[in-house]
Amino acid sequence: MTAYRPPRIATTEITPEPIFLNRRSFIGATAGGLLAAGASGSHAAELKAAASAFGTDEATTPEKDVTNYNNFYEFGMGKGDPAANSADFKPNPWTIKVGGMVAKPREFGLEELLAMPLEERTYRMRCVEAWSMVIPWIGFPLAGLLDKVEPLGSAKYVAFETVVRPEQMPGQSGYFQPLPWPYVEGLRLDEARHPLTILSVGLYGKTLPNQNGAPVRLVVPWKYGFKGIKSIVKITLTDQQPPTTWNLSAPSEYGFYANVNPVVDHPRWSQATENRIGEGGFFGGSRRDTLAFNGYGEEVAGLYAGMDLAANY
Repeated sequence: MTAYRPPRIATTEITPEPIFLNRRSFIGATAGGLLAAGASGSHAAELKAAASAFGTDEATTPEKDVTNYNNFYEFGMGKGDPAANSADFKPNPWTIKVGGMVAKPREFGLEELLAMPLEERTYRMRCVEAWSMVIPWIGFPLAGLLDKVEPLGSAKYVAFETVVRPEQMPGQSGYFQPLPWPYVEGLRLDEARHPLTILSVGLYGKTLPNQNGAPVRLVVPWKYGFKGIKSIVKITLTDQQPPTTWNLSAPSEYGFYANVNPVVDHPRWSQATENRIGEGGFFGGSRRDTLAFNGYGEEVAGLYAGMDLAANY
């Protein structure tokens, strides 16, 4: 099998030298601050990141809402459970094992992940439960990590796996388990390599809180939020479509692709509109129409040319 060769990069996409040099000047301080803070469990070390061409001019959701209203079933099923139950989770030390159909399988430590070219990207986030947020993530393109392991030409998908620590994640312990563990997710390789797809290590200028997926999570802004797997410990390149947790649990309700689609409803939630959290109004939100691909159709619709997105939900 032949090794994957990344495409040629246009000169317009190359990071300007001053930004690159400035980034290198603060990598050591950033990594050191996170590793020291992470030693005590929950952490919020400052992160510095370059401005990004990818983003939105919409108002960001208040940080208190982003960090206190979310789904992370490893810490409980309620929206406030992740914040309430994650204080004992220890995101450091941390490694991600990347392997499968690659030429150079290896593990990446947290310090090396923080040394990647970090950018702040403000993305819309749409939950399949019909609520949404606008979040200023800090991260780097997943493609940059994949290039380091050199996917083989026969690789077609990327599989992801979350950590299992029932002693630190109360949602993974006890007799009643809402989901099978570990939580798993997957993307097609072209989706994973798309410039919008990032691995996030922070938000609001700081490292990821435990309840938001510390220390590293996936962000794919044109897909429903459950695709954004948190606390990743394993990434595997494969030629087979990988299993995904929600599709395994309820295949008639959750598909592999999970692209935001206002004309394909979930059995329990209409997808035509959404409640933007933190904007006042009914229960602290405001209702608005949902956009196809969460508003990123111009960038990503071509990935699905010729596909029936009602059947491939």
